[in-house]
Amino acid sequence: MSEPGESERIIWEGYPSWGQFTWLYFFSLWTGLRGLFLLRVGFPGWEMWFVGAGMLLGVVVILRYWAKYLLTSKRVVLRNGYSGKDMASVEFERVKSVEVMQGPVSRILGIGTLVVQCEGSGRSVRFRGIKDPEVIETKLRALLPPSSPVLTQQPS
Repeated sequence: MSEPGESERIIWEGYPSWGQFTWLYFFSLWTGLRGLFLLRVGFPGWEMWFVGAGMLLGVVVILRYWAKYLLTSKRVVLRNGYSGKDMASVEFERVKSVEVMQGPVSRILGIGTLVVQCEGSGRSVRFRGIKDPEVIETKLRALLPPSSPVLTQQPS
């Protein structure tokens, strides 16, 4: 635990990577192409397909900033990006395990999910879709107290 007079400092902060929303880009492209096709053949209603494609891209922006991830000098925090309220947090003394999860597509995009498991309960804090998750995992392991059981584990 930190000294009583020491304030909590932010060591790292981030949002999900833009690559996390590849599936929404695909649907937006598909929707825009349908609108373009309808425009080329002279079918009415093509405008709505373009509006829909734009709305899907707007959803990407909204979703990206919905969650803000923080590593502070004392804890791991998942914060609402719009209200600034903490949705979940785990103090370093309660961290049971840290691991990076990546599927094949995520590995190609260079993104992944950092999972921080809480000691004593089944709770976990997940940093989904972060860029270079192994780097963030290393930073977190460096911040953990020497007595942490995580430090005896091998990094994944």
